[in-house]
Amino acid sequence: MRAKILICDDEPHIRRLIQQSLEELEDEGVTLFSAGDGEEALAVIRDQRPDMVILDIMMPGRNGFDVCAEVKADASLRSAYVVLLTAKGQEYDRQHGDRVGADCYMTKPFDPDELLAMSRRVIEPRTT
Repeated sequence: MRAKILICDDEPHIRRLIQQSLEELEDEGVTLFSAGDGEEALAVIRDQRPDMVILDIMMPGRNGFDVCAEVKADASLRSAYVVLLTAKGQEYDRQHGDRVGADCYMTKPFDPDELLAMSRRVIEPRTT
């Protein structure tokens, strides 16, 4: 089974940077998807059932907190590992991430090697 990762950020250059950080995984059989906002992310999540979702918080329309809460509230989607990757590093924001069910909270700027290693740890058990 091919693992799937969704990258959702409203900034195209950030999406590209995350994709470049994870491109090694594509060589290992992982499929990467991207979305530019929360609504698009939910559509991709429902359609593709990714193993992992990397979500920005601050987006127009539905923000990352809203998307995470909706995914974790849906029994058919909640197994997705949700990473909130954001510039919002305040403790309040981290606690809000916990309340909506995020599995991981990372702040920007992020370390590409750390994101790649964490992604591998998350998806490896899901593909064996």
